[in-house]
Amino acid sequence: MFVLLSSDDEGDAKGEDQTPDLQLENLSRPNPPERSESVRNLTGFWLLGLFNNFAYVIMLSAAHDILHKDFNNQTVSQPESDLHNNTGEPDLQNNTGRHCNPTSTGAILLADIIPAIFIKSIAAFLPISVHIKVAITAVLSASSFLFVSFSTNTAMAFIGVIFASLSSGLGEATFLSFSHLFHPNTISSWSSGTGGSGVLGAGSYAALTSLGVSPRTTVLVMVIIPVGMAATFWLILQPPESSNEAYSDTVPLLASDTADIIINRPTPHPPVITFTDKMAIFLGLYKYMVPLGLVYFFEYLINQGLYELLYYPNPWLTQRQQYRWLQLDYQLGVLVSRSSVNLIKIPNISLLALLQAAMLGLFLVQAITWFLPAGIILLFPLVFAEGLLGGAAYVNTFYRISKEVRKEEKEFSLGIACLADSTAIGFAGAAALPLHDYICAMAPP
Repeated sequence: MFVLLSSDDEGDAKGEDQTPDLQLENLSRPNPPERSESVRNLTGFWLLGLFNNFAYVIMLSAAHDILHKDFNNQTVSQPESDLHNNTGEPDLQNNTGRHCNPTSTGAILLADIIPAIFIKSIAAFLPISVHIKVAITAVLSASSFLFVSFSTNTAMAFIGVIFASLSSGLGEATFLSFSHLFHPNTISSWSSGTGGSGVLGAGSYAALTSLGVSPRTTVLVMVIIPVGMAATFWLILQPPESSNEAYSDTVPLLASDTADIIINRPTPHPPVITFTDKMAIFLGLYKYMVPLGLVYFFEYLINQGLYELLYYPNPWLTQRQQYRWLQLDYQLGVLVSRSSVNLIKIPNISLLALLQAAMLGLFLVQAITWFLPAGIILLFPLVFAEGLLGGAAYVNTFYRISKEVRKEEKEFSLGIACLADSTAIGFAGAAALPLHDYICAMAPP
């Protein structure tokens, strides 16, 4: 019970003991409107982003080796020298004179993204604790490396790729949803980590295989990745003391000349969001998801439909090497922009979609006509810029959601919005197949 003091009583109290006034004064200090996040948690989310996307990146990096190994197992033995031309590269030149693979790399992309689309579309609706979701994500990731490493046929290898896709999709939906309990800066850390996975994943695979480690052994070594994910989540991350922290409130009860006395209201439970509510929230996220999806559609149509067609014959980089360096160049751009939201915020994602569409048009004309005079040298800054646009769209979209969506809807919104990029990547992979065949049927300029 609170008691009003008269001025005389107040003076007596002050004369006898200053402690109550000090207590009241401390109580009157308002809490900061938005707490900062610990370095430990920011580091934890960076590592979770790194580990979560690693299997996805490794499977795309190892896709050629997986298919090449199974191809040799299922065909008549043939000397390696018969499979290559005098440059040491596979003889991929078709009857039009263009250097083309029989099938677009978009086919591999589809195998590594469709399961992720499925799991992301249902993950936000599953009444499963975050701890169980993280455990499933880690098991799927480990299984993906084991299945591919010990595969004896195409089907077994593709099961491993599917597990990698499911792990990446479930992990992204889970960790983005979990981030609503933390400072919005964790979104930047997570995004930076996912960008780092592209560079470190592709780089580590290329480095180990270049040092003579077999593709099977290289993939098997990556089993350490899900172990790191589990250790990060359960040992490094420090979640808030209460998941209801965002719903606490303070209300002033009494003001005097000396102090404002406040108390905490009882913390209510988060409001229950029904399936109907979730569908309404999902439809309301179109202003975030549509621009992000367009950026990713244009981006992956470039990556999986056109990169392999941008080949420039030259003495210092073979066709396969050019493709690898362009992929690494792209990942570097993604890493830079996904780490930039604390420095540069871009609220207009639609502008990024228009710029990425222009990049698609530029690369499409280049793949058909080879009009750029500087050839491969000029492609590197353009590909880096493409990665910058894609990474900026990703991190700014989820940062906006974390800041603009109502608190009680934030967890679901962050989890379901990541469906936009995966769905767009799936459409890009499907569109890359006929685009590849159409361009390869053309005579070279």
